[in-house]
Amino acid sequence: MTGGTSRKTDITAETIARGDRAVLARAITLMESRRPDHRAKARELLQALMPRTGNAVRVGITGVPGVGKSTAIDTLGSMLTERGHKVAVLAVDPTSSRSGGAILGDKTRMAKLAIDPNAFIRPSPSSGTLGGVAARTRETMLLCEAAGFDVILVETVGVGQSETAVADLTDFFLVLMLPGAGDELQGIKKGILELADMIAVNKADDDRMRAKAAAADYKSALRILTPASATWRPPVVTVSGLTGQGLDELWSKVLEHRKRLETTGELAAKRRAQDAKWMWALVHERLHDRLTQDAGMRKQVPEIEKAIAAGTLSPTAGADEIIGLLGL
Repeated sequence: MTGGTSRKTDITAETIARGDRAVLARAITLMESRRPDHRAKARELLQALMPRTGNAVRVGITGVPGVGKSTAIDTLGSMLTERGHKVAVLAVDPTSSRSGGAILGDKTRMAKLAIDPNAFIRPSPSSGTLGGVAARTRETMLLCEAAGFDVILVETVGVGQSETAVADLTDFFLVLMLPGAGDELQGIKKGILELADMIAVNKADDDRMRAKAAAADYKSALRILTPASATWRPPVVTVSGLTGQGLDELWSKVLEHRKRLETTGELAAKRRAQDAKWMWALVHERLHDRLTQDAGMRKQVPEIEKAIAAGTLSPTAGADEIIGLLGL
């Protein structure tokens, strides 16, 4: 202690591996930074931590707004910490158009986990990235694994293409639905059902009969789809995030899925494919950053856009000019 202040612990692979939560939070902030020097340091840090990652159960959770995702995650996460797990929740919020920060405040919506010493909640702004998944969500997940968290729950905003993005960085994709399928079932995107490793009808405590009827409808809908894995047919369960009803069965299904895919080698293959997609996503992001951050390009790109809007330049020619600016 010097002059009434204490020196912050350095962000290193060793301090993160010790599970220092303050260091973990600062390391995630480093990963989210767009400063070139921060990016270089973050890249070195992540490379050093890679051998300590990959052992956690990664679960993506989605559902329409109002389905009760945060309540279900709060109850499920608390159940898991009581069993000795360390749970990290990466909740991807819509970005504030003014501040660029996360605006939903997940720590206030997950009251039990917020004060649980074996849980870590990190709300991240989506920053306009595809599907509402924060640009650094995958790196954050790996940092949490290196810090000793063995269950990673990734909550998506549940709009647009966020489901596809979250499915591409998790092992198990859980879709939460409301009781009373009816018109909702008719309007549901086929792609959601194709991505789901399990459907859970939430809020079953409100109306058990409606929840069971909805589950039966979803089971029928799943029968006409070809499952992603030959060894796993997505189950449908009824749960209550408020009371915890059915969450024990839900988690047992998650573990059963993991065991089956590990046995067949599908889990390792899935993660390798996800890493390749991650690489290309970063390539696209870096190219976009060059176009928006380089002073010269920032001046020329709007001029190309104006020419296209005026009809004096075709979109194809405009794309060629932009590629030329990148030197490709």
